[in-house]
Amino acid sequence: MFIRQTKTSNSTTGEAYSTFRLVASERVGKQVRQRTLLNLGRHFSLPKEEWPFLCSRIEQILSGQGSFLPQAKSLETLAQRYAASLVVKSAPVVSVPKGGEAEYQDVDVNSLEMVRPRSVGIEHAGLAALSRLGIPEILTSVGLNGKQSACALGSIIGRMAEPGSELSTWRWLKDQSAIGELLDTDFETFNLMSLYRVSDLLVNNRDVIEKALFTKLNDLFSSPATVTLYDLTNTYFEGEMAGNAKAKHGHSKEKRSDCPLVTLGLVLDGSGFVRRSKMFEGNVSEGGTLEEMLKGLDAPPSAMVILDRGIATEANIAWLIEHKYRYLVVNRQQSRKFDETQSFVTTKTAQEETIRIQREINADGAEVRLYCHSQKRQEKENSMTKRFMERFEAGLAKLSAGLCKPRCEKNLGKLSERIGRLKEKGRGIGQHYKIELTPDETGKKVVSLTWEKIPIDGTQLTHPGVYCLRTNEITWDEAKLWRTYTMLTDLEAVFRSLKSELGLRPVFHSKEKRADGHLFITVLAYQAVQAIRTRLKGHGVTLSWTSLKKILSVQQRVTATFRQRDARTLHVRKATAAEPELKEIYDALGISVSLRIPVVIDHPFRFSSTSHSDFDRPPIPGVSTSIPVLSTTPFEHR
Repeated sequence: MFIRQTKTSNSTTGEAYSTFRLVASERVGKQVRQRTLLNLGRHFSLPKEEWPFLCSRIEQILSGQGSFLPQAKSLETLAQRYAASLVVKSAPVVSVPKGGEAEYQDVDVNSLEMVRPRSVGIEHAGLAALSRLGIPEILTSVGLNGKQSACALGSIIGRMAEPGSELSTWRWLKDQSAIGELLDTDFETFNLMSLYRVSDLLVNNRDVIEKALFTKLNDLFSSPATVTLYDLTNTYFEGEMAGNAKAKHGHSKEKRSDCPLVTLGLVLDGSGFVRRSKMFEGNVSEGGTLEEMLKGLDAPPSAMVILDRGIATEANIAWLIEHKYRYLVVNRQQSRKFDETQSFVTTKTAQEETIRIQREINADGAEVRLYCHSQKRQEKENSMTKRFMERFEAGLAKLSAGLCKPRCEKNLGKLSERIGRLKEKGRGIGQHYKIELTPDETGKKVVSLTWEKIPIDGTQLTHPGVYCLRTNEITWDEAKLWRTYTMLTDLEAVFRSLKSELGLRPVFHSKEKRADGHLFITVLAYQAVQAIRTRLKGHGVTLSWTSLKKILSVQQRVTATFRQRDARTLHVRKATAAEPELKEIYDALGISVSLRIPVVIDHPFRFSSTSHSDFDRPPIPGVSTSIPVLSTTPFEHR
């Protein structure tokens, strides 16, 4: 085998360049012909004087020999990579005639080596999900070529399997995953910039991709278009991110207000699939994003929009009414009420907790308010209120005791400031206290501090465990409205999945477009995960994605290398058998249990028995065995 360089040019631009191929000479009849084993591409940079050493090392690896002389690390890496590619791609598959018997090969079992293990379970399920969602066709329709589409699919599945930065995904694609074998793509030839450029292409076509993907999801799962959920979350950057206009300091939901933030807004349907995503500045006002996100969604005029409290401003509710949307939101006003003497209805949560609901219609009959009481919420709020009250009163007592001690603060202005700080730390508990400071005859020093607790009606202190929902859907009963609102908890679960299971945080990119691309790839990965989990739920499998990954990750692809009786080397690359839990998941997803990729290779090169390799010994009597060489077919979904 040797390397051949061929000069060619681009037919469009006329640019001249060279391509490199690994070829072998073989005799066909009376002629000697060259057969291309591998296309090494145009960026093959190994110096020409090292080509013979590379070819020799590849032959040694394929024949099971060790290297007599130490090789440079870069040359050894290339040799291992090209030998593995030959095992997977280049050699013929031994086939068995239909109805015929399996063919057996005599091998030395002591020569067995298991090499190049790669994960394949998550990749198999992820690629099946993306194919079912029509992602490959969508990528082609927006102009991505074959290499770019493979890179995009690899990035999405990488985010599903090993969440992290694009750098970590690139390393995972090259060194740990068999996704390249499923896609017939050698990711070891891809550089890191390939992932970044594909990320840019995905962001450029985000609107088209999201619309086409949601259309496909609607066809597959019949998602109800009558319910739309909208909420925002944020994630933080590592570094100053001076080059990203969206990176702003604000309130971090991960308690990382020391870092610049970016905000992700999601519009979901009733089944938990993303209809639209958009990135906003880290300090964006939640209430000002609704109109921009809902425009152009093609939702029916009577669609129900469910909003969290931060977005349910009066201006947004007025906009929803103007555009003939129904709404179901948490009331932003602080007033609470629940009259135990009045009638109420009860419903139960998924955890069998009883929720009591009282209904109230406003004067013009256009809006319903539901006052909901939860016993568990009451216990939680009572505990919080008690803690804040004890801290607040202890602080007042300390200030009062200091009035009788020397060198303690007695200045009226200073004490007023300290009381203000106590109220600030009390999370609103100070509003229930009437505090009086009695000054001396000069009016500058305080001689006494007294307080009285006067609970304000309609607050957490007087009505713990109560929250209010408001809606303009007046025909639904209380239980149906409450159950519909609880769908918003599914959106909170989506954000938890994006952040903890799919690597939404942190963001390392300094460029705005790359940060948007990182978040959008995470959203696409979520769509595939949600499609998998939705289908599994239909078969009674309700595991989280973290638990599913643990089951899927046990399946690997490995190359088994044997020494044959006739001194040839036999390479068998196969996936491990699916264990019962994994088989159950594959069956529920409707995909093949075994990954049928051409894997059985009877290597044609024969070597002299004078080699120093341990594999060049004569077969040892009593340790050889016969293994069947079975036919294989290309990977496909059932």
